[in-house]
Amino acid sequence: MSDLSQKDIAKRALGLVDLTNLNDDCTEADVSALTSRTVTDHGSVAAVCIWPKFVAQAVRELSGTGVKVATVVNFPAGGTETTAVVAETKKAIEDGADEIDLVMPYRGFMEGRKGFAEEQIIRVKEVIPAPAKLKVILETGEIKDPLLIHLASEIAIGAGADFIKTSTGKVPVNATLEAAEIMLTAIEEARRDHQKDVGFKPAGGIRTVDDAAAYLALADKIMGHNWVSASTFRFGASGLLDALIGEIEGSGATAGEGY
Repeated sequence: MSDLSQKDIAKRALGLVDLTNLNDDCTEADVSALTSRTVTDHGSVAAVCIWPKFVAQAVRELSGTGVKVATVVNFPAGGTETTAVVAETKKAIEDGADEIDLVMPYRGFMEGRKGFAEEQIIRVKEVIPAPAKLKVILETGEIKDPLLIHLASEIAIGAGADFIKTSTGKVPVNATLEAAEIMLTAIEEARRDHQKDVGFKPAGGIRTVDDAAAYLALADKIMGHNWVSASTFRFGASGLLDALIGEIEGSGATAGEGY
């Protein structure tokens, strides 16, 4: 899979983590606990991903660290009316969010309302000023059909996504290597055919160094070995960081429960 050792893989993956708490019972204290873990002895994670109401707090606590603040909109069901999603996005940007993770209205998309899904992504993108980023969550475990996952990827990319993301972490099937391969292929096609650079974020259920290694190997295979960086690839995870640090330090720590 890779010539790198497990420790090397862990070092590579650490800076790609979006350290996440999207638990329904998340508190201000939980967010502080999360932000306190972002800068480690082995480097910083890429971002924290938290509920919109905690964005301003996270921005304050991470000031000067270089760690981005990501939040979610239209989350997790992907069914909110577009005007409300745009308003939610504007508020998050005003509060200082660097990245918006938007759940594509995937149920409407699956019912054939592709234009509705596309328009919502376009309208959300319009209110996200550079250098802030838009990540579009496809919810591939609910879409299931490989052709529809590919089409959803194409629509999101065409509508302005800076990243496409597998999952919310809130459904029975979240990130899978099968969905990742389809999405990365769509990203490579966009790069080849339209000179458009789009990132990839697997999220939900990624908890071990072996999990991380498998996704990194797939990205290297499809996109090339020099493609993966924090600007193009993220892991959405809560428990992965402990496993990575445990591997780097040789303590054998395992990942915690969670997203």
